[in-house]
Amino acid sequence: MTTESPLTGTLTRYRVMAYITGSFLLLLTAVTLTKYIGLAFDWESEGFWSFATIVGIIHGWIFMVYVAACAFLWMRMKWAFGRLVTMVLGGVVPGMSFVMERRVSREVAATLNP
Repeated sequence: MTTESPLTGTLTRYRVMAYITGSFLLLLTAVTLTKYIGLAFDWESEGFWSFATIVGIIHGWIFMVYVAACAFLWMRMKWAFGRLVTMVLGGVVPGMSFVMERRVSREVAATLNP
């Protein structure tokens, strides 16, 4: 019988949220670009604007859960504050959450398996 470290669950939650947040941020970026390119060509669609608003709101809520997942992992690992800031920025800069997830996962795995 193997016992799992509490850190393993914390890491899994962080990884899942990193992927979800990163995916929604890429979607939000595409929707926002489409919205503003459409404005430049005088294209307006109420349905699309509603969709863009909904994607933005959903990303905002998901981002809050992502920040909590980052904070829990950061506290368990006892990292410097700068690491928390970098992890949180992963949910703001398109594509960065995937890079940070990989980097953080490797470092935590090295801690779990010395």
